[in-house]
Amino acid sequence: MNPRKDALEILKETSRTFFIPISRLPSGLQQAVASAYLCMRAIDEIEDDPFLENATKAKILREISLILQSGVNSFGEDAFKSAFSGQVDRLPEVSLRIGEWATLAPQSISPRIWEATAAMSDRMAHWADCNWRIQTEQDLDRYTFSVAGSVGLLLSDLWAWYDGTKTDRVEAIGFGRGLQAVNILRNHGEDLTRGVDFYPDSWTSDDLQTYARRNIQLADAYTASLPVGSPAMDFCQIILALGHATLDAMLHGSEKLSRSQVMALVQQMTS
Repeated sequence: MNPRKDALEILKETSRTFFIPISRLPSGLQQAVASAYLCMRAIDEIEDDPFLENATKAKILREISLILQSGVNSFGEDAFKSAFSGQVDRLPEVSLRIGEWATLAPQSISPRIWEATAAMSDRMAHWADCNWRIQTEQDLDRYTFSVAGSVGLLLSDLWAWYDGTKTDRVEAIGFGRGLQAVNILRNHGEDLTRGVDFYPDSWTSDDLQTYARRNIQLADAYTASLPVGSPAMDFCQIILALGHATLDAMLHGSEKLSRSQVMALVQQMTS
């Protein structure tokens, strides 16, 4: 199968939400963003696995980071075999195929994706080691930067690489951080069942809502600054609209958007 089509199929299976804006991107940029998303989804699945011990997660994530740091032009079929030793039957396909996702982007930008994924994988290992203990807002800022604010910076680099688009990097961090805060709100109950609480001590959902909206304002500014009609704006508008809609749904007592609501909103944004 064509590597690009295969990656899009896996993307569709793992996230219909991201599949749509990524599938709309032009060739070259599409492979780069898909590579970044799938690499980060690969390590995210390991971080969130409810059955793996934290020490095992940290070991796998650090090994992935080191392998990515060793990259020159590509990764062989067995490059990540040592990282997954003993866990192959327990991990999802998107994680096991990280070597393929890492080589999906054009070579002129793929090392930036390796660097970002390696850094995030290392940070995730740290958070697994401390069982994601978040006591203060500063801890929350550190975590949301680790797994999302840094993604905003990577996206800015991808836009610049593709067509020279310039962005405010503080707003880029807010873009990622705000969307991650929405995810924390949405998944709070599920996270608690696996013994993880991303809320700082004494914080309520209202406090997290305030935190999310403050960062979403930066995301709004980030998206508004993108060139009208550009691939970057098209991508960010769809993702941001879903973030706003999810926040509004939770404000009115719903835990998350239904699949039909998500698809209706995306259809509205892309028609």
